[in-house]
Amino acid sequence: MNIRSLLILILVIFNIGLDQISKGIVRETVIPGSRTELLGKQLQLMNVENSGAFLSMGSDSNPTVKLIFLLILPVIVLGVILYYVLTNTTLDRLSIVGFSSIAGGGIANLYDRFLYGSVTDFLFMDFGGVFRTGIFNVADLSVTTGMILLLISSFLNRPKKTVEP
Repeated sequence: MNIRSLLILILVIFNIGLDQISKGIVRETVIPGSRTELLGKQLQLMNVENSGAFLSMGSDSNPTVKLIFLLILPVIVLGVILYYVLTNTTLDRLSIVGFSSIAGGGIANLYDRFLYGSVTDFLFMDFGGVFRTGIFNVADLSVTTGMILLLISSFLNRPKKTVEP
């Protein structure tokens, strides 16, 4: 294994570890359904089990649909992402970190689905009006950060337009 692949795997494992440690702390110390204000109403700590996808979408779906869309399909997509980031040596550093964060966050939430049948969400932000989140976790934050990094990378690496006289 080369140093590049090792660093990618370390980034993925770091994201998984950070998420699993934070969820473990929440499961052990936060009463399910409770709300604790960390920074007033702007940042709150909760303990909610999410059996669906993002914002609980699909939580009422039948078990076969859940199996396909919440376990099998994500395993395939994450496998493709990992293969892509490990084999594409033309990726810039920002893209590598972005893809690694997405893979780590995705794997961490998949691990919960396999082990517990749901994902523990525990953070909620409300800055008033439309600036409020659903309840999320560190894995969700990793995936979102990864997507933002990929967008920034694609913006920074887009081809320059040349103006002809």
